[in-house]
Amino acid sequence: MTIDEALRQAARRLSPYSSTPRLEAEVLLAHVLGMGRASLLARGREPVAGAEQTAYDALVARREQGEPVAYLTGHKEFYGLDLIMTPDVLVPRPETESLVDVCLSFLPKGQTWQFADIGTGSGAIAVAVAANRPLVRVYATEISPGALDVARRNCEQHRLADRVTLLQGNLLDPLPGPVDVIAANLPYVPPGEASPDVATWEPNVAVFGGGDDGTATISEFLKKAPRYLLPGGSVVMETAHSQGKAVSELARTSFPGAHVEVQKDLAGYDRIVIIRTAL
Repeated sequence: MTIDEALRQAARRLSPYSSTPRLEAEVLLAHVLGMGRASLLARGREPVAGAEQTAYDALVARREQGEPVAYLTGHKEFYGLDLIMTPDVLVPRPETESLVDVCLSFLPKGQTWQFADIGTGSGAIAVAVAANRPLVRVYATEISPGALDVARRNCEQHRLADRVTLLQGNLLDPLPGPVDVIAANLPYVPPGEASPDVATWEPNVAVFGGGDDGTATISEFLKKAPRYLLPGGSVVMETAHSQGKAVSELARTSFPGAHVEVQKDLAGYDRIVIIRTAL
C-alpha cells in the first residue's frame, strides 16, 4: 500500500469520528514514518512497509475509540511551539492562544516583568510567554505531579528551565509573592457538559470546574488573586463562552474598582475575561 492509499483508507475510517479526518490521518502517518507532513505528501506514491502499516493501523484504531491525536503522537503544536503531551495533561486548544495574545500585550518587549501561569498543565501558556518575552520571569503552578513533570520537560525542550520556575501546589498558593500579570486557564466545564471523548480520555481534574455552573475553581482562584497581583497588574482568564457574565461578576467582587472586560476568542466566542487594576 502506498502512502496516498494508506491516507485515503485511514481518512475513511476516521470520518465518522473526526471533523478533520484527512488531517488526522496525515498527522498519525507522519508520526509513524518519522517525517513532516510536507515530506509525507510529497512522497505519496512510495510504499508503506508492513511493520509501519501495522503500527499505523493500531494508531488509527485507537483514534476511532476517541483517544486524542496528541496522546497518540505525544506532541501538540501550540503558539508555534512543539509541546510534549501525555494523558497527564489537558490537550491545549487553539482558543487558548487568544489568552497568550492578551498576556503578551500586557508584557511589552524590552522590559522586565513577573508573570504567573496558574494551573499550567503541560506548561503551554508559560512556555509560550517565556519564549516570546526573554526578559520576563515566569512562575507556573500545578497541583498534579504528573502534569508538572510534563511542563518541566517542555521547559527543558525549549531551553526555558532557567526562566520558568515550576511550583507544585493549589492555584496561587505556591507563588513566592505578587506578580505583574496572572494567567489562569483553570477547569471550567460544568458537570455533564464535556464531550464523551474529553470526559473519557483527558484528566477530569483539568476539565470540570466544580459547582453547578463550572465556576467553583475560578471562584476560589479569584478570592485569592488580589494579594498576588502587583498594583496596576492584570489577570487574564479563559472561561466557557457561557460564563463571561458570571465570571465578570466574581471578578468585580474580588477586585472592586478594577476594569473588567470579556474578549472573544479566534472563533468569535466570549472566552477571555480580563481584569486590569489601577496603579
